[in-house]
Amino acid sequence: MSCVPTRTDDADHPPMSPAARFQGPHSPPPTGPRRRFHIAGADVSASVCVFLIALPLSLGIALATGAPLQAGLVAAAVGGIVAGRFGGSPLQVSGPAAGLTVVTAELIQRYGWRTTCAITVLAGLCQLGLAALRVARSALAVSPAIVHGMLAGIGVTIALAQLHIVLGGTPQSSALANVAALPLQLANLHPAALSVSVLTVAVLLAWPRIPGRAGQILRTVPAALAAVAAATALATFAQLHQPRVDLPSWRSHALPELPEGPVLGLLAAVLTITLVGSVESLLSAVAIDKLAAARKKPDVRIPRTDLDRELAGQGAANVVSGALGGLPITGVAVRSSANVSAGAVSRHSTMLHGLWITVAALLLVPVLDLIPLATLAALVMVVGVQMVNITHLRSVKRNREILVYAATVSAVVLTGVLEGVLIGVAVAVTVALHRLTRTRITVEEDGTFHRVRVRGQLTFLAVPRLSRVLGQVPHGVDCVVELDGSFMDHAAYEALHDWQTSHRQQGGTVEFTGRSGARISEPAQETHGCCRPWTPWRNHHCGERPQPAEAHQLATGLSAFQRNTAPLVRDELARLAREGQQPSQLFLTCADSRLVTSMITASGPGDLFTVRNVGNLVPLPGEESGDDSVAAAIEYAVDVLGVESITVCGHSGCGAMQALLNSPPDGAPTPLRRWLRHGLPSLERMRSRRHAWARISGRMPADAVEQLCLTNVVQQLEHLRAHESVARRLAEGTLQLHGMYFHVGEAQAYLLTSATGHDVEQVFDRVAPTPSVLEKAHV
Repeated sequence: MSCVPTRTDDADHPPMSPAARFQGPHSPPPTGPRRRFHIAGADVSASVCVFLIALPLSLGIALATGAPLQAGLVAAAVGGIVAGRFGGSPLQVSGPAAGLTVVTAELIQRYGWRTTCAITVLAGLCQLGLAALRVARSALAVSPAIVHGMLAGIGVTIALAQLHIVLGGTPQSSALANVAALPLQLANLHPAALSVSVLTVAVLLAWPRIPGRAGQILRTVPAALAAVAAATALATFAQLHQPRVDLPSWRSHALPELPEGPVLGLLAAVLTITLVGSVESLLSAVAIDKLAAARKKPDVRIPRTDLDRELAGQGAANVVSGALGGLPITGVAVRSSANVSAGAVSRHSTMLHGLWITVAALLLVPVLDLIPLATLAALVMVVGVQMVNITHLRSVKRNREILVYAATVSAVVLTGVLEGVLIGVAVAVTVALHRLTRTRITVEEDGTFHRVRVRGQLTFLAVPRLSRVLGQVPHGVDCVVELDGSFMDHAAYEALHDWQTSHRQQGGTVEFTGRSGARISEPAQETHGCCRPWTPWRNHHCGERPQPAEAHQLATGLSAFQRNTAPLVRDELARLAREGQQPSQLFLTCADSRLVTSMITASGPGDLFTVRNVGNLVPLPGEESGDDSVAAAIEYAVDVLGVESITVCGHSGCGAMQALLNSPPDGAPTPLRRWLRHGLPSLERMRSRRHAWARISGRMPADAVEQLCLTNVVQQLEHLRAHESVARRLAEGTLQLHGMYFHVGEAQAYLLTSATGHDVEQVFDRVAPTPSVLEKAHV
């Protein structure tokens, strides 16, 4: 069995067959005809799921923009086939999106449909140019508050417009006009339109919440399709008289014409389609990367999005869609997340969904003509309401960006998308400048010394206030200046330095500290910069010998935690206290003080269920000799907490492994020796000729101790499999085992990646650092 699941090398290709995996580099090619093109079954099923969602939504978005309904189908088909083939995100589904609905509707009202198609072509060419300049990553620099505010403002505008069609009327030209006309519309309700709309909304909201096995079966049909089908059935069998979908012949389908109108207005239109579509597509692609990485099944490695290629794919799709008379195209988060959830493993699912849309547009016109327009309006209205995402709002509020969010939402609703985004950017810049110049400086007497606290960035604008507060410190006293900021300009530095010199000349002392309490007044070369972030938690004194006052050190550390760290983690710990722990991993490692599990795994409270003992040993069942602590922890983690993986982590220079190698066979049975006998199978495995030696990132171990440390990780994984709870979860396929080795001197982690077995070489591969920019982007 493998400690790390086997993954395919490229998500653009299906998983290799078992026979292909075992063919060596010099093996003869397989006999029979060579299969040059293969579509995985998971991609076929996922494409059908996405098609069933995209079909009604594409018609609804076309209706909301005022474009011909065929334009939505053209955009969906082109988005699936062209953007799916040439884009850089294998699992992202592109097509007509609600994010461009308001922009497109304004363009159609101002310039007409055929000119809007030409604008779409030009926007696609601009996207191709931006992709050639490789500037796609700069889209991630846009504040999430602006993006979420833009989408929320678009959602509000869409919902207000579609509400009039739901009630049986006609939408107005702006959001304010729709609000003003709403009372009159409520006084003149159309029962037929209202009935099918209410049924559509009810099915949309109730469908995901149907309980039991029946609900599980029904939910295989997308909620959007179920809602449209139910409302269409009601309108057909009840013979309700109301407007329905009317797809004219494709022979009369409108194609683009040369743009006519003011040049500046046309340029602004092209810029708006380019920017809004590009930002929405790229942020959606980043979000889909996260969903694909978090997915457990199918176990296929999906490459990260190539953002520049994705932007080029979106540009090519917009050029083709506009040329064929389709709506503007962008990456659609709803369909993409459905594609990931349905188990797609390559871009074939996206392309097939475009093919199914094409087939439906050509062969299912009589069926599509039965759909009431009010049903599509209700569907798009719900989508618009959902664009005002409560989770996004909480995130914005938590990061103190609510002013930027509210300004963007209001501006988009009142003025339009491009103007609203520009206003949001202006507000975001203003808020950033305000925070940069807002510095809180206080002084207080703390026992025998005075403490000056500086919160915020120290620039020349804060120097007058800083000098005034420093002047309040009495002469000749001890003073601590606590700096909590990431920037200090030259003027502020000079002010602090001059005051420090003057205060010391008058018999006082000055010490500068950071927020953690660590001194920062000494030159960098006199401190151990490599361990500075961990100094407050370690028994370590830079440039000094450790003092014997351990209790004082503990009290100092606890005080620093309560002052600096506790306020930051109190809310999260309170949540964990309410909800209980739900760790995803059992982490079994050595008790060595040099291993800081939270540091090397970048984990926080509630992430790891950690078990530490001398030598990271896992006693075999029945050999605990009265000490069941490790077995109890394993059973609790696997059966009660339901962890999804177990990691055994060894490390370099392990004292337990050195003791195993050097311990005489006839030594006194001390508690340490009795415990270390659980490591004897590792020692026997290393000395046995039946087992291949472990290698570490392409090299042999440096010495016998390192070899035993590596072998011990492999052996303890074998011991884990002997535990009944672990064996059961492994058989169910709901638990994974991982081997890990941490080289202390190199600060380097290695993961066991080869299959385990008696005669299979064990390989620990080096874990390379990865950039975190994409991980921070969120849609």
